[in-house]
Amino acid sequence: MRVVRTVAQLREALDYMRQGGHTPVGFVPTMGYLHEGHASLLRKAGEKSNTVVMSIFVNPLQFGPNEDYASYPRDEARDLELAEREGADIVFIPSVEEMYPQPTLTKISVSSLTTRLCGASRPGHFDGVTTVVNKLFNMVQPDYAFFGLKDAQQVAVLRRMVSDLNMNVEIIACPIVRENDGLALSSRNVYLSAEERSQALVLSRSLKAVRQAMDEGSVRTADEARTLLVSEISSAPLAVIDYVEILTFPDLETLEPGSPLTNSGSEIIIALAVKFGRTRLIDNNVFIPKEAPALV
Repeated sequence: MRVVRTVAQLREALDYMRQGGHTPVGFVPTMGYLHEGHASLLRKAGEKSNTVVMSIFVNPLQFGPNEDYASYPRDEARDLELAEREGADIVFIPSVEEMYPQPTLTKISVSSLTTRLCGASRPGHFDGVTTVVNKLFNMVQPDYAFFGLKDAQQVAVLRRMVSDLNMNVEIIACPIVRENDGLALSSRNVYLSAEERSQALVLSRSLKAVRQAMDEGSVRTADEARTLLVSEISSAPLAVIDYVEILTFPDLETLEPGSPLTNSGSEIIIALAVKFGRTRLIDNNVFIPKEAPALV
């Protein structure tokens, strides 16, 4: 495994791999503090690619003024150990100065898809994501890029960016990885106190409860699903709901009030953002609703 810290070193390493016939190239962009979710992305990249590149960069452009950029967890030694264990060939760890050597006057913005869910709660966040990912794609020029579905909105936004700009890269969405008790893995889980973490399990439980209610036919519309979700999440005293939404996926369009979920005509996403103390957690379920049993 080779660790590089400049764009010139990255390109040199990639040229060497490509000249040796080690293509296609798979790319896993991360902000570090790696966990099993990132490991699963590296393994998937290894299945589809002959060269696996991982980047570790905490991108300041995607953090708001009152967010956790300065305190975002970092542990380079631990990250490199995991990356090597999971088969990364090149790990790119640039400084902020390397990524942004001058003020950024050019930004990539995907409209519409970024006005809902986390985009509504974190203005400017997705402009920072699409801008840095665009830069990284230009540097790495991967054939495939791997992202976890825990941030399904990010997957939808990046796929639209790639499509709209005719980028020669395929976005591969990978399943959410969870702890044994159901909590979705996140680098920010380290912020949770023991009691907050215990109560955060309400997120996966509420998603499961809604899916079960839909399968049984007791919940048939987006309004009913949202009402049940809010009720389930509110049973946790420390939970402060940021949003609870049921939308089409990947278009992220609002479903007509009262319309049956089975008539949405596409996949839907049930998406949650909930705060426990100072920690904001997201979770979701993306699926195609099956026909509910007939009402008796």
